Amino acid sequence: MKLIQSFSVDHTRIIPGIYTSRVDRLGDYSVTTYDIRLKKPNTEPAIDVAAMHSLEHIIATFLRNDPEWQDEIIYWGPMGCLTGFYLILKGSRPSCELYGLMLRAFRSVADSREVPGAAPVNCGNYRMHNLDMAKYYAAEFVAYLESNAENDDIFKYPEAERHVTENGRHFYDS
Repeated sequence: MKLIQSFSVDHTRIIPGIYTSRVDRLGDYSVTTYDIRLKKPNTEPAIDVAAMHSLEHIIATFLRNDPEWQDEIIYWGPMGCLTGFYLILKGSRPSCELYGLMLRAFRSVADSREVPGAAPVNCGNYRMHNLDMAKYYAAEFVAYLESNAENDDIFKYPEAERHVTENGRHFYDS
């Protein structure tokens, strides 16, 4: 079975950042999936589930209400590994163009007094939120982005090199 694109990224070398995961062409337009990685996979502890849920609600609300970007937003949601989020946008922009948006989105968490949509009528697990921890992780990511603003590595996926033998077997070298 063919390995999907997101599994061809070398997770032993990825660092927190803003990455283009994939670009899909759908007829006359494109849709881009971005990897917003808050934690170094398999090294740092994953984000607390309740905090991740709160970050999802707060930032999804921020993005869908941002006047500059709201018409491009398709989806914001957590990665199953709890190390970051996927952002899907209409069109295709270089990941570095999302830097300002992500700073604003994660900074907005600090001003949150409640988690939007955290009620039984709005959320499938409304009791599983942790606003204080969401603020902690958001501030940590903002500080990281600010301290790495000039580091191009936070915008480039470290891809695993694929070696193919003469008989067609695939090996990945990190």
